[in-house]
Amino acid sequence: MSLQVRSQVSLKPFNSFGVDVQARLFAQAHSDADVREALAYGLEHKVPVLVIGGGSNLLLTADIQSLVLRMATRGIRVVSDDGNNVVIEAEAGEPWHPFVQHTLAQGLSGLENLSLIPGTVGAAPMQNIGAYGVEIKDVFAGLTALDRQSGELRDFSLQECNFAYRDSLFKQQPGRWLILRVRFALNRVAPLHLEYGPVRQRLTEQGIEHPTASDVSQAICSIRNEKLPDPAVLGNAGSFFKNPLVPAALVAQLKIQYPDLVAYAQPDGQMKIAAGWLIERAGWKGFRDADAGVHKLQALVLVNYGSATGLQLLDLAQRIQKDISERFHVELEMEPNRY
Repeated sequence: MSLQVRSQVSLKPFNSFGVDVQARLFAQAHSDADVREALAYGLEHKVPVLVIGGGSNLLLTADIQSLVLRMATRGIRVVSDDGNNVVIEAEAGEPWHPFVQHTLAQGLSGLENLSLIPGTVGAAPMQNIGAYGVEIKDVFAGLTALDRQSGELRDFSLQECNFAYRDSLFKQQPGRWLILRVRFALNRVAPLHLEYGPVRQRLTEQGIEHPTASDVSQAICSIRNEKLPDPAVLGNAGSFFKNPLVPAALVAQLKIQYPDLVAYAQPDGQMKIAAGWLIERAGWKGFRDADAGVHKLQALVLVNYGSATGLQLLDLAQRIQKDISERFHVELEMEPNRY
């Protein structure tokens, strides 16, 4: 067996919160064969298999009584190229931001607005990651996943993935599909997405009138670095809560009391409220209880100041949820997967 399975391994290096819990068993997959070997090992030893990527969307609240399989597969290849339109495929274990930088270095646009998002390529479609007006679904060309029920490989089209706001078929059917590689439809001449004010403003400040995709990426990286803490320095999982979707009538009612409420109209008639505004307005920004806290610059980010446990972070998140519900009659949903 080529797969190396270890016992009682700390997951602290493998989750961006830096929570120190133990995995009963741990292995890293560097190929499709490793993935199949790990699943077979789990069946043979009657132990569940928990698949993780970069660990940037995890809140670990207890030791994991499973075989934790970290996707570490690497590889990037061009599937098709007609001169303008390029389909590029990456293995699930490729770190996301270096992959984005690779596409930009090849003169390809499409992923620049998704720069500096933590995690791996394989995790990106799970919750349809998005930022600054672009989501995975906007540049998606397909993926290959392993059906853990049948053992068969299946290719998914855009429509089959059921992408929605921070959601997908793969999130709706947890534990069934193991994403192996993802394909993206990129372009050498596509128009840039500059709709979000901070991006255009940053480019203007830099004196860039005719930005390239790389210019947009650099502007977004500078914005994110100012707003979001580096997980290597301060444990966090990025935005902890989704921006809630609510009826327009509720927003109209709230704006009577809170004229500065930040909300955006959606195609289906609902409104998307900025969760960060709600949390900051409720006074949680910069809050700290022992080593669990809310970041002082970004209310959407919960942080581990050193030795917070997953349960302490979860307790803080639930206190925030309860307060926001009571104050604004809005329910916040957590983004990270909890174990």
